[in-house]
Amino acid sequence: MNSLQDKAATTASTELSDQTAIIIAGRVFVPVGDVETFITEAQATYPVAAANPGNVLISFCVEDAATGTVTVLEQWTSQEALDRHLATPEVMALFAKWSPHMRNEVRKFDALNERDPRA
Repeated sequence: MNSLQDKAATTASTELSDQTAIIIAGRVFVPVGDVETFITEAQATYPVAAANPGNVLISFCVEDAATGTVTVLEQWTSQEALDRHLATPEVMALFAKWSPHMRNEVRKFDALNERDPRA
């Protein structure tokens, strides 16, 4: 490639990464008797996420208490922002405590082309 093509490719790549959002979405299943405790402890990480400039959204909510189903939804501006969040002591402690006691069906998605769903 020539330098003009290199510059165009770099610019396109930068623009694409600037528009890419990291979405964390899915469900975790915790023991029925532990749902409220899990929600309280998971929601306690909200201020940690809010302190991270790459956090757009974080939400843990009870979907079905009778089955121990919790919906997880997060949006991050970059993988680096998500990595910073996951490396905090509060989040690491949450995973250390709950991972052995839950089924995790949460997945990570790279999202492009954000727009109003009604458009």
